[in-house]
Amino acid sequence: MANTYSWNCKTVDCYPTFDDETDVVYNVHWRLTATSSEVDAEGNPYVASVYGTQSISTDDIENFIPFADLTNTIVTGWVETTMGDEEVASLKSNLDSNIESQINPTSVTLEIENDSVESSEEEEEASE
Repeated sequence: MANTYSWNCKTVDCYPTFDDETDVVYNVHWRLTATSSEVDAEGNPYVASVYGTQSISTDDIENFIPFADLTNTIVTGWVETTMGDEEVASLKSNLDSNIESQINPTSVTLEIENDSVESSEEEEEASE
């Protein structure tokens, strides 16, 4: 099983003005999605995702990128750098575990199909 990962870091919180710049990103709303190479009975890949927010430092905006020039790739780089390799690896590992649990569940929820509950209720009503 091989999983691929994709980031969505397109929603950001900005300061309207900061250090003589406009629309300065200080917080990113991110979602990390893992998609498995394995598929279910309907042919759909197994998918898991996690989301959160990541504060971005505005202490040094020497290499400021105007908001209009930002891309998901650039902001994802900021998020991954700020989180650090260990946190990113942990997120991916948790997504891998989630997908593994979908493929090989250790618990399932089933619904009983017989109508013994309805029959019991009907018998009680008939006896009244």
